Amino acid sequence: MLTSSRTDGAEPPAAVSATGLRKSYGDKLVLDGIDLRIPAGSIFALLGPNGAGKTTVVKILSTLVSPDPASGAIHIGGHDLAAEPQAVRGAIGVTGQFSAVDGLITGEENMLLMADLHHLSKREGKRVTAELLERFDLVEAAKKPASTYSGGMKRRLDIAMTLVGAPRIIFLDEPTTGLDPRSRHNMWQIIRELVTDGVTVFLTTQYLEEADELADRIAVLNDGRIAAEGTAEELKRLVPGGHVRLRFADPAAYRLAADALREATGDDYGLTLHIPSDGGQRELRSILDWLDSLDIEADELSVHTPDLDDVFFALTGGTGVPETSEETVR
Repeated sequence: MLTSSRTDGAEPPAAVSATGLRKSYGDKLVLDGIDLRIPAGSIFALLGPNGAGKTTVVKILSTLVSPDPASGAIHIGGHDLAAEPQAVRGAIGVTGQFSAVDGLITGEENMLLMADLHHLSKREGKRVTAELLERFDLVEAAKKPASTYSGGMKRRLDIAMTLVGAPRIIFLDEPTTGLDPRSRHNMWQIIRELVTDGVTVFLTTQYLEEADELADRIAVLNDGRIAAEGTAEELKRLVPGGHVRLRFADPAAYRLAADALREATGDDYGLTLHIPSDGGQRELRSILDWLDSLDIEADELSVHTPDLDDVFFALTGGTGVPETSEETVR
């Protein structure tokens, strides 16, 4: 997983920040006071069940939808969203759930059209287009109609088009939905490379594995509020069920450990003990010190924590895993 770090110990500047973000459609409250702070050069993943408000968040932060007047301050790339919307648009790129690629023209023509929209000169537009087509492995297909592209190729072209304006913040709304596993992994590598180049990525996804694999920090959105936020490991420790597994080759050592540690669950046949634990460093050290104090040596120690599926169901009340479609209320 990628992480952002600073050698001076200072907190990285925020690429995206919002306080008390609210949005209603009629009498339907979709977002109920959301706070966000996303450090520059990081990947932030927003999870939530169908209808939780993920796409509404993206639309507000990318200036496509206005927040409610009761919302607090929102800053994107150092610009006030309310006072400087045009400056915000110049700092961001957006790839939505549904491809913006025009299938009637070629991949290269899609790129050049995007360059024109960004007011690049003909020469600069051709240079940027050539560089991005090569970077996204689309050179051979560049002269072919985009309607002939596979799903993975269209998604790569979509993100390449987003990068024409050299945005420093990119919103990716479920970028791998519908892709096969190989194409999904290729897309993950592209996202990692973007962050290596200093880009900040705001990601919504229906794949919990994707958030676990990519994100520096994850927030779970439920009923219009942030139910929890943290690293993947921090979120997993919120859910009970984690344990440390000790396996013994010596039955006598196993029996001694089992007798001494009453809260452990034993498997006499497998000579293993399951000790309830959140997997934290302090608890692991305590277990190791306890083994040393009894002069017991386990042959194998492994940490088992709940996965993001467990976290998701616990935080959203089992309302279902994220789905392809988003908010039905507009």
